[in-house]
Amino acid sequence: MSEVETKKPQESLQDRLAQVVELLQRHRLVEDLTHRQEGQHQDRVEGLVHRQNLAELQRKLDDLHSADVAYILEALPLQDRLAIWQLVKADRDGDILLEVSDAVRETLLADMEDHEILAAAKEMDADELADLASELPRDVVHELMETLDAQQRERVRSALSYEEEQVGALMDFEMVTIREDVSLEVVLRYLRRLKELPGHTDKLFVVDYDGVLKGVLSIKRLLVNDPEKQVADVMANDPVSFHPDEDAYDAAQAFERYDLISAPVVDKNGKLIGRLTIDEMVDLIREESESEVLNMAGLREEEDIFASVWKSLRNRWAWLAVNLVTAFMASRVIGLFEGSIEKLVALAALMPIVAGIGGNSGNQTITMIVRAMALDQVSTGNGNTSRLIRKELSVALINGLVWGGVIGVVAYGLYDSWSLGLVMTAAMTLNLLLAALMGVLIPMTLMRLGRDPAMGASVMITAVTDSGGFFIFLGMASLFLL
Repeated sequence: MSEVETKKPQESLQDRLAQVVELLQRHRLVEDLTHRQEGQHQDRVEGLVHRQNLAELQRKLDDLHSADVAYILEALPLQDRLAIWQLVKADRDGDILLEVSDAVRETLLADMEDHEILAAAKEMDADELADLASELPRDVVHELMETLDAQQRERVRSALSYEEEQVGALMDFEMVTIREDVSLEVVLRYLRRLKELPGHTDKLFVVDYDGVLKGVLSIKRLLVNDPEKQVADVMANDPVSFHPDEDAYDAAQAFERYDLISAPVVDKNGKLIGRLTIDEMVDLIREESESEVLNMAGLREEEDIFASVWKSLRNRWAWLAVNLVTAFMASRVIGLFEGSIEKLVALAALMPIVAGIGGNSGNQTITMIVRAMALDQVSTGNGNTSRLIRKELSVALINGLVWGGVIGVVAYGLYDSWSLGLVMTAAMTLNLLLAALMGVLIPMTLMRLGRDPAMGASVMITAVTDSGGFFIFLGMASLFLL
């Protein structure tokens, strides 16, 4: 059996999605054909075909991992998404709801009855319930809390007491604890009595009788050491640990830096209260990356690609309005030099080059600065701002002289004017310097104001380099060419 499995080709997510879409289309086509038929057996035939197609679709979904089903749901229009969601077995609802994006989860929850939501939530752990609680109907949350035992209820309340971006909101309560004064053989016997280990268990947490963390025992050390040894002789005494009120993104960076799979979370007294696992950290890093991309484009929140027109409009209109204002300002800058453009038509052909290169360079600088901020390599208080500005200005100066010189030569060749070529070189250099300066200052300023440094940064830098580039180029042309 294992040999057959190793030879079976691995299907890609796109292949699985294509298969589900094909089954959906086939189901609708056959259903449409049976509707057109006439006769006394039509209802029976239609019912049989309907059940056969749905059964085939359900078998396909049952074979897929919950994460794959979530991917398929996100890639389908709303009507198809809800049709597939109805075919998912009820005992898998909770796992899939945790895998889909917030925007898609909203559409799925809206299609569920309260008792279905309650049944799905009952299968979740305390940390998973805390993640989902804010999106559930209040009466469902209240009823759910009543069904939990005292320990589970306290764990959910504990997780809910922390902000979304704190370690406490992401910690897992399922973990294995042991004492330091027992042998490894005793630990092995204890583990064998457990039905299963919590996911991502690469280490056991050593605590005293008061629950204070004393160290960690890795599974690797447990397996390769003499069973007669004491836990205290084998455990690591100085594990990487976190406090529940720490920033979750700092914890994610620590996981990446130290190659962690799990890590303990302790309170101010050193008492073990939970753990962080690699799956939560990967999800956090992915969400942060997606958020930065959205913010750079001026989108306020993650958007379901098949959301209604009105929802998409609400998400996008704000920065489009800002962009409209900045575009109008750029057009007014051009309007100031209408006379110059009329006298020298070449200016109209060349000025988009200056603005476009400036915008590209500014976006490169902003991307580097925002990334450095995300990795805590740069902050507004560490004195590196002036050094960064000098470095970026130097890069911009060299790029401006090199590529400005290239386009200056091209302008000379096209229009047989060495003075136009020099103006083109100077304008591009100055606009690249402006782009570099603003590429550092915009995210730094946003961070000082307590805002996301990526929020609308792309829109703002484009506005500055467009207006600045037009003004610099057309202004220099008016002074030196006319």
